[in-house]
Amino acid sequence: MDLTWDWPCGVAYYGVAKACEAAGKAEYFDALKNRVDELIGLGVPRQWTVNRCAMGHALLSLYAQSGGERYLELIESKLEYLRKDAPRFGEGVIQHTVSPNNDFPGQAWADTLFMAAYFMLRAGVALDDTDLVKDALRQYQGHIDRLQNPETGLWYHGYDSVTGGHMSGFYWARANAWAAYTMSRVKCVLPERYLFPEFMDIDGSLSEQLSALKKLQGADGLWRTILDDGESYGEVSASAGITAAMIENGNPLHSRFVSSGLEAVLANVTPDGRVTNVSGGTAVMKDRDGYRNISRRWAQGWGQGLALAALCAGVEQN
Repeated sequence: MDLTWDWPCGVAYYGVAKACEAAGKAEYFDALKNRVDELIGLGVPRQWTVNRCAMGHALLSLYAQSGGERYLELIESKLEYLRKDAPRFGEGVIQHTVSPNNDFPGQAWADTLFMAAYFMLRAGVALDDTDLVKDALRQYQGHIDRLQNPETGLWYHGYDSVTGGHMSGFYWARANAWAAYTMSRVKCVLPERYLFPEFMDIDGSLSEQLSALKKLQGADGLWRTILDDGESYGEVSASAGITAAMIENGNPLHSRFVSSGLEAVLANVTPDGRVTNVSGGTAVMKDRDGYRNISRRWAQGWGQGLALAALCAGVEQN
């Protein structure tokens, strides 16, 4: 896939980096390094956004494996943007940005947790920057407060701080996957996590969310693109992310849901590695049909990356 420097590439190459770790094959790492080096040589974006920060995950993995000042410089450049230039609202919650045009003023999206907060957490741990770690954990808390319904445990797609509401108010599956997967990774990434009070909120949020999600898995092992809508289609990228979260969380009561989820992901991978039935890029849609009618026709970077994350988590679990 000819993915350029934005979130589809960032999620896909995060998955490739996980495959490097799980398989321990040098050729996987070399392929990732060669492509990222090619993209750097062609020129990175002049302005960062939350979505463009997703490529920070691959940079962190490359820097950990091989060093390299240019990787570190780009990591620090993204962190500088997130710390000082990214729009924030409320108690410092990072606004979701997809372009330099401020398309969604004052909005929090679950996507930000993968593109920015989880990246900030990984970078803070790798660079021994406690302030960055704490800021990352506060991003998790801020999104939990605004996006998780305490009555259901499920997450809304977005929150508008101007109106104080969740816009169309649907439980979009991939939003729940971004939240569940990134929260599950906190305990994997953060040393001495129980010394951080913020972690208790994250752990409790994840526990309630996964308890709710297990009840909504379809007979085919997939979760529907609107989780509680029986007429919505099963969506593979979200199902992969939720399955990966259950694996990383490690609750044995979720084992049968994990098995069904992994089987469903594998059933949607073609012999050449294309992950099928992945919904296209999705804004916070205005109505139910907006979500139901998003195309699943094309290969998507986030589908590839989240499927790899799930399968690699399954390999590492065994």
